[in-house]
Amino acid sequence: MNKNASFSIFGHAVFLLILDVFNKFKDKNGSFRESLIGDVQGMLGLYEAAHLRVQEEDILDEALAFTTTHLKSLVKHLDHPLAVQVTQALHRPIRKGLERLEARPYISIYQDEASHSKALLKLAKLDFNLLQSLYKKELSHITRWWKDLDFSSRLPFVRDRVVETYLWIVVACFESQYSYARRIQTKLLVLITVIDDIYDAYGTLEELELFTEAIERNEMKNSVRAYFNEAKWLHGEYVPTVEEYMGVALVSCDVPMFTIISFVGMGFIATKEAFDWVLNGPKIVRACSTIIRLMDDMASHKFEQERGHIASSVECYMKQYSVSNQHAYHELNKQVEKAWKDINQEFLRPTAIPMPLLTRVLNFARTG
Repeated sequence: MNKNASFSIFGHAVFLLILDVFNKFKDKNGSFRESLIGDVQGMLGLYEAAHLRVQEEDILDEALAFTTTHLKSLVKHLDHPLAVQVTQALHRPIRKGLERLEARPYISIYQDEASHSKALLKLAKLDFNLLQSLYKKELSHITRWWKDLDFSSRLPFVRDRVVETYLWIVVACFESQYSYARRIQTKLLVLITVIDDIYDAYGTLEELELFTEAIERNEMKNSVRAYFNEAKWLHGEYVPTVEEYMGVALVSCDVPMFTIISFVGMGFIATKEAFDWVLNGPKIVRACSTIIRLMDDMASHKFEQERGHIASSVECYMKQYSVSNQHAYHELNKQVEKAWKDINQEFLRPTAIPMPLLTRVLNFARTG
């Protein structure tokens, strides 16, 4: 049995233990004990653990509802730095947070705790600053590469998204040993955004059809076919059903391609089997696609409709079911939470895929 399968089995055993512990917090009526409300630190820990919930485990859903309600009511009465910690947790729980983005504010929280370790605090600040210095060097290299390509004069309609793309890569693959990987991955993704902009903002339908036929001869054919379908919807002012939209949009958001790119430069753990695993469409990658697509749609649909863009999942849902945008948000958020449960479930299954590679997919979902 390999290490990853052993780790997953161990993780499943720990998960079952967590469920048993959660049951002990309930009273004889099956409700969470009110005495928990007096222990804010304990309730915060319960809240964070509840985000490991999976399908058909109601106790974690109950724990999340219980702790969320009480933490929201208590936060305004808490002292610093606990109030800040609870506020940040309610906004972005650890399970859905990006490690490097969460590190900086937590250093400040930890620094204000009376019982903090000075040596540990100094080490955390040193680690953070060393990595920041490395990131600046990498971004400088990538920016020079982008300027040398001179897209601003050759293809003026292309958005300059170098910094945005680098940030997306660095939060998913932040460790110092993957510096080369981050540079390669960012350049590849930037070039993909150039192709996306050609479909979104430049070509006529006839030009895009010829461009699609040319690119379909290589391995990007699934992506560009999805881009072309979206371009036809835009030019034809067509609003698809939610199901029709998601069938195309989950391809055009390119998560499998991004996942494969994120394995580049990862060393010996990125085997052929790992790449084949992504191409076979595992549930964790599909769930990540759902989170990224729906979260991006909800965040950007107003802006994109103003600049002329295909109908997003929000508009598709509103038209199909004749509901308000707030109702659409509510229903789409439920699909996002279901996808998060699928990701958590997949982390508990025995797998031959190394944990650092699985974590790349998790971190992409966290960017949603």
